[in-house]
Amino acid sequence: MLDHHPMSPLGAVVTGVSVDTLSAGDVAALRTLLAEHGVLVLPDQDVDDGRFLNFLRSFGPTTFTEGETPVPGFDELNVISNVGRDTPPRSNFHTDTSYVRNPPAYTALRAVQVPVRGGRTQFTNQYAAYETLPAALRTRLAGRTVTHVVTGLDLREDQETTADHPLFQVHPLSGRTAMYLSTPRRCTAISGLSASEAADVIDYLYAHSTREENVFAHRWSAGDVVIWDNRCVLHRADHDGVLGDRVMHRGMVIDPVGAR
Repeated sequence: MLDHHPMSPLGAVVTGVSVDTLSAGDVAALRTLLAEHGVLVLPDQDVDDGRFLNFLRSFGPTTFTEGETPVPGFDELNVISNVGRDTPPRSNFHTDTSYVRNPPAYTALRAVQVPVRGGRTQFTNQYAAYETLPAALRTRLAGRTVTHVVTGLDLREDQETTADHPLFQVHPLSGRTAMYLSTPRRCTAISGLSASEAADVIDYLYAHSTREENVFAHRWSAGDVVIWDNRCVLHRADHDGVLGDRVMHRGMVIDPVGAR
């Protein structure tokens, strides 16, 4: 039986379910929990890439960030790894692939190799980020859109590289409003504001969203599968002080049920 234990300031641990034997009712329940808590940790999952991919497909069609490194034999998944690197990877709080018109609703990671120390994944509560904004600023920014652009990837000319999205978005399942943005270098404009005004506002919103009391850090264990809702959280990998190999396989889903 599916059970969940909420965490603070966001997220929940889900037990009593195996990701490779989900019923339609389980998937519906997980969607509801994701809309409410933003991040779900499913521990002790003994799954390979094939079963992990089936788990993702149960939520909807998968999507892939072009320019990432695919998992051998599983082109819908990509590898996130520090193996063989002389310097740690860099990661800032962001939402995945927001530079396309229909970005992924869900992202999931499965732990392939867990380091001896460090390597947590951090998440922010974007419902709380919106709700704790000064009322005057919420009013000033209501109805505005943010221009998101691609960074760090070498894409073909025919691929999407920029898209405009509402800054404040009502989640289609929870009915709550979340602030939708990404790392400042990927957010280049806000409708109705000058370039300098937009840059200042984005920096403020980003700092507000990622303040310490609004962050949950997941410490990985072998067998963990973690899935989150990009419509109400930001995330980053904390690569500071990592000891040992950290390898994750990632998949993303466009949700046909709870579309934007």
